Amino acid sequence: MGLYSLTTEAPVTHILLIDDDVELCGMLKEVLTAEGWQLTMRHDGKEGLNAATEGDYDILLLDIMLPGMDGLQVLRHLRQSSIETPVLMLTARGDDVDRVVGLELGADDYLAKPFYPRELIARVRALLRRSKKSGISEEVRVLRFAGIELDTHEAVAVCDGLKLELTPTEFEVLRQLVTHHGQLVTKESLSMQVLGRQLGPFDRSLDVHISNIRKKLPTKRDRIQTVRGRGYRIAEVNEQEFHG
Repeated sequence: MGLYSLTTEAPVTHILLIDDDVELCGMLKEVLTAEGWQLTMRHDGKEGLNAATEGDYDILLLDIMLPGMDGLQVLRHLRQSSIETPVLMLTARGDDVDRVVGLELGADDYLAKPFYPRELIARVRALLRRSKKSGISEEVRVLRFAGIELDTHEAVAVCDGLKLELTPTEFEVLRQLVTHHGQLVTKESLSMQVLGRQLGPFDRSLDVHISNIRKKLPTKRDRIQTVRGRGYRIAEVNEQEFHG
């Protein structure tokens, strides 16, 4: 009876759902809590923004069409405030423009309504895997190439001595490129490794994430190269190409 053991429980995943469809929220609450996740819901854009700003969440599920403040405005305010919590956009719109704009503003992924509950769970799990809050350890802590240094334990990226403000998805895209430096990384491989899903025929998610990363590089943005129709690679860039 004198023996005892100490157990350490894994932290509960806390999700913030911002959606004005009360019926959908009720269904998603059942689905997400059944996975052992804790769910907080807000049905207004401004209330959702306040909750996201004041709370500590692992993932945000953000609808685009919201009263008070639309989802794109909420996302813009969050990223301008340097809140890098992973964001999965939910949208009923068929127009790709909103999705692309959302990704450009810093969303990590999107899911079009209607969707199957298991697909949502798969997307959330993929976001958790690549989030710096997931607690997943890496065999190699620091990766360096082409002036870029990645601390995979702390999810910190530095380029030419300057820290990059990357979303978890952008960090993982860059990690994949640096890990396979000098090699072609296909879009199909990136989509499976980073987004956790097969790339659709008209899916521009990776293109937008790559564009976002390039814009955040302080110099030599073409060190990340596009191989048209195939994928991307990262390479050393000759200094002479940037002078004269």
